Formats: sequence, structure tokens, C-alpha cells
Amino acid sequence: MADADLKLLYRELVSLEIELWDGIEGRLRVEYDLALTSFEVLHLLLRRPGRRIQDIAEEFSITVGGTSKVVDRLETAGLCGRRANPNDRRSSIVNLTPQGRKLVDGALKVFEEELELRIGSVIPEEAVREVTAVLSTLRAAGRALDAERKAASQTPVPALRASKQPGRSTS
Repeated sequence: MADADLKLLYRELVSLEIELWDGIEGRLRVEYDLALTSFEVLHLLLRRPGRRIQDIAEEFSITVGGTSKVVDRLETAGLCGRRANPNDRRSSIVNLTPQGRKLVDGALKVFEEELELRIGSVIPEEAVREVTAVLSTLRAAGRALDAERKAASQTPVPALRASKQPGRSTS
């Protein structure tokens, strides 16, 4: 494939992500004083209650530390709460509070309206399914590549290869 085509695709995907994020977040901030990152965590907790910080981090492919900071802010705002995990004393379970549920229910309507305006009203439903499938394939391939690279970097270097460093003789 032409290098220019891949670079153009990359720029289009990144630009779309930024513009889509900014557009949706702008509306959530105006109408609910809510950052999109916070909305995403609250929305996950609405769909799948009782998540651990690790579960949330994995869902969004972000660090546990970053996730913990988001949850700390949401907890301080009274939108979610943590309780001890009965299956693992080292972790806690995060759930929405009634106030958090009410906020995310309203914000979800804004989120869905923006998705419809920015995507659903622009391309047909079949194209949405096709683009979603292509993006899922790309993400899965990227995750597999990352896992392969991580595994390779943790694999001990064979003795023969280790001796072939600059300035060292192999004999």
C-alpha cells in the first residue's frame, strides 16, 4: 500500500478522534459540567456496575494510576463510591451513587444526540457497521502486535546473539 495513503488515513483517524472528542466533550461540559473522560467512566459503571479500577483501566486502555485519579475525582464529587472487594482485599469495587446515576442518565442523552449528529446523520447505518468492523480489526491487530513485541522484549536473548554486540568478537 502507498505510504502516502497510510499517512493520510492516520491523519484522518487522529483528526476525527480529536474533533469528535472535543465536540462531545464541549457539549457535556456546557450542559453537565462533565469532562468526557469522567462521562466514559460513569457510563461504564452504569452499563457494568461493580468494576475494579483495573477493569476500568483495561476497558479504556489507560493506566491504573490515571484511572484511579479519575475515580478519585468522581468519588469526591459524590458521583461514585468504592467498597472493599470481597474477593480481593487489595482492590475495591466502584459503583455509581444515586447522584452519579442521575447525572450519567442525562449526560447519556447528550452523548447519543452528538453521536447521531456527528456520525449517524452523515453516513448510513451499514457504513457505520462496516467502519466499526474495520476499526475493531485494526485495534485487535495493534493489540496483538503490542503483545508480541512485549513478549519478545521479555524473552532472554540467546547466547549466540548476545555475544554479537558492537566491539565484541564472536570467536
